[in-house]
Amino acid sequence: MAKIRFFPQSSAPTLAEVAGWCGAALADEAYGSRIVHDVAALDQAGPGDLTFLDNVRYIEALRSTRAAAALVAPRFAGAAPAGCAAVVAREPYRAMAQVMARLYPSAMKPGSAFDQTGVSPAAHVHPAARLEAGVVVDPGAVIGRGAEIGAGTVIGANAVIGPGVRIGRDGAVGATTTIMAALIGDRVIIHPGAHIGQDGFGFALGARGHLKVPQVGRVIIQDDVEIGAGVTIDRGANRDTVIGEGAKIDNLVMVAHNVVIGRHAVLVSQSGVSGSSVIGDFAALGGQAGIAGHLKIGAGAQVAAAAGVMNDIPAGERWGGAPAKPIREFFREVAAMKKLAAARADASHSDEP
Repeated sequence: MAKIRFFPQSSAPTLAEVAGWCGAALADEAYGSRIVHDVAALDQAGPGDLTFLDNVRYIEALRSTRAAAALVAPRFAGAAPAGCAAVVAREPYRAMAQVMARLYPSAMKPGSAFDQTGVSPAAHVHPAARLEAGVVVDPGAVIGRGAEIGAGTVIGANAVIGPGVRIGRDGAVGATTTIMAALIGDRVIIHPGAHIGQDGFGFALGARGHLKVPQVGRVIIQDDVEIGAGVTIDRGANRDTVIGEGAKIDNLVMVAHNVVIGRHAVLVSQSGVSGSSVIGDFAALGGQAGIAGHLKIGAGAQVAAAAGVMNDIPAGERWGGAPAKPIREFFREVAAMKKLAAARADASHSDEP
């Protein structure tokens, strides 16, 4: 069966062109005119394919690859097999990303499912909404009164853009996404099924019942943010929920009301941030990590997968476990428990008749 690509390739560059795109260098300039027809993983690549090595665990796969060329770090340039051109880059994974962005530009963000240009007749756009030239709106989308959308942005099928929402230029809103009470910057990518700007979970709890607290804040999403499928971001209660410039939020992440996510922070799938917590610039939350409310995770801090954070984390520190603690302390405790369990098992065996 022939390979089916859902994203068209923009060109078939030479290796010299590929090296120029990503600031790499050919180990042997004689390969400069070789044509790249596609990209592939090390173990699946064939003649005409470009591949890459970024993790030493896959060095044997590099040595046996059938690829036409491989992006590699300088120390691995000699590991490429005969006939596979080594394209030397300081950061091969980043270089591969740059090349793939040039080869497959349509894969960079959600596009129109109907190859739509302009506003579909099957969309519903309020007369008081303002759409700049070049906005694409797919069938079934609803755009509310007073909403503003910048040029080059794509609104997917059945997405709902609420009254007064503002979305900047060159962004993408995936199918079935809902956006309310939000101000969104330029080049923001929102994948399908995200829900942004709904009520935060705010109640005045009491023995006579739980009184709903109106959530009157907004969601502010700065430039170059990417938000995964199924993400929920609540609007603020009495201040704004803020997602900082360049932040990357994986699928199925929950961000509660009044939370501030710093610039270029990374939140991995199924992590959750409770109300009024602050995640610092360049901080990272592993998958299923949970952050309790009103905490501060310092700039550059890293939280391990499945950690339960109950205290502030200083800038630059790595924490893990539940309840979370500095990662070295956590590992020492795990090792001690393992030794204790082994000792008890040995003791129980020695007591056997």
